[in-house]
Amino acid sequence: MKDQQQKILVADDEASIRRILETRLSMMGYEVITAADGEEALQVVHNQDPDLIILDVMMPKLNGYQVCQTLRQESDVPIIMLTALADVADRITGLEMGADDYMVKPFSPKELESRIRCILRRLAKPHSPHLKSAGVIQVGNLEIDTNKRQVYKDKERIPLTHLEFNLLELLINHLGEPVSRLEFLQKVWGYSPDGRIDTRVVDVHMSRLRNKLKEDPEGSDLILSVRGVGYTLQRGN
Repeated sequence: MKDQQQKILVADDEASIRRILETRLSMMGYEVITAADGEEALQVVHNQDPDLIILDVMMPKLNGYQVCQTLRQESDVPIIMLTALADVADRITGLEMGADDYMVKPFSPKELESRIRCILRRLAKPHSPHLKSAGVIQVGNLEIDTNKRQVYKDKERIPLTHLEFNLLELLINHLGEPVSRLEFLQKVWGYSPDGRIDTRVVDVHMSRLRNKLKEDPEGSDLILSVRGVGYTLQRGN
């Protein structure tokens, strides 16, 4: 993370939301920059290099999905999407495009602030102090360097986002044991136990991670679903 003040981009076509979030986040000590449409959001990202983006879905010129998809081709900057769409499938589209998390409008500013703190804290301290096996770990045909936070498959590096590596790191810490969706939400996303829990956030990101780590296109997964619980990382051959 940068040593300077952490910078957050708020991209939303509703001026009232931009004002509210700019005021509240500035009072928390963040530098806040804003954008009113998708094209402006991309320009601001390229010029200002924010540490985190709050991205509305329904924006003019380019919608939030398009902005997110474009950014994921060049950056893994954390993105929290804001959506007023009622359909569950529409809500998780942003996650499938690469967003870290989403919140449904109208949302609680305090809950959004809590999620922002958790994401930025996760980036500031990317390596888990509780990891049992720090260093280079061999799992199946994967070589996982937990210090450099890099993964190689047959000596070829697999590009993982910060979030994806944190998911993998938690699985490594419980190698061969199931990890519940609730534990992922609490330890990776920083959700509070009494908060509103949506396990689809875990499932979408885990699906992306599983596809990246699969031993071969027709082969079996190293990460397995545990019905009614969550996921487990196999020890491999």
